[in-house]
Amino acid sequence: MAHHNTFFVCTLLIFSLSFHGTDSALNFEVINQAAQTPGGMKFDQQLGIPGAKEILAQVNDFIWNEVLEQTTPEDRIPMDHIEVLILENIVGGDGVASANHINVSAIFFQREPDIKHGFRHLMSHEMTHCLQWNGEGTTPQMLVEGIADYTTLRAKTVDRARFEKPGDGEKWDQGYHITALFLEYCDTVTPSFVAKLNKMMRKKYDVGYFKEITGKPVEQLWSDYKAKYGGKLETKYGRKDIA
Repeated sequence: MAHHNTFFVCTLLIFSLSFHGTDSALNFEVINQAAQTPGGMKFDQQLGIPGAKEILAQVNDFIWNEVLEQTTPEDRIPMDHIEVLILENIVGGDGVASANHINVSAIFFQREPDIKHGFRHLMSHEMTHCLQWNGEGTTPQMLVEGIADYTTLRAKTVDRARFEKPGDGEKWDQGYHITALFLEYCDTVTPSFVAKLNKMMRKKYDVGYFKEITGKPVEQLWSDYKAKYGGKLETKYGRKDIA
């Protein structure tokens, strides 16, 4: 990760706002440490810190109320704020979340044609990582990522024509889009499946949670899912078509 001299190289833009038009109980701090880069300047011109905070509050409410269904403080990870730091570049993608901190690459803003839509999409994924339970670190990382991408499906921030298709994938816990689409299917088996799974993963993870919630083990759910969309199922003997 690049290092920045915040006093002489970068312009720090910090602006505290409270949003009364949403149910969000979190405060948001957005710091632009890349204000002199093309992406950082585009962020300031087309979105700005007040606009970014408004989107963050809306995404926060959507995740709490619609995706994870964490409608009371007792349901949620204890935190009072989320910090978003815009850097010249980061390793690992457009955004990286850890605890209540999210780093965003200015290069993301530079190439994004619609900054507001793109930022909402990115924050739908990254903020899910801040707010979801992960079994105190025992939940498989690809399931964690699948839930975050599931949020973007629910938020309708993705172009499904550019997504993998339902039924695609080698295994249910392949992660990201593949797992997100499988989780979306699980919601059709048991409504609010993802919210229920997240709640059960508060202290630990167990693959048996899939059966507890739906009545079917995850392997059967995956087989049913593949069959529904005419996919191919991986077995210990190789692939086979699912009728």
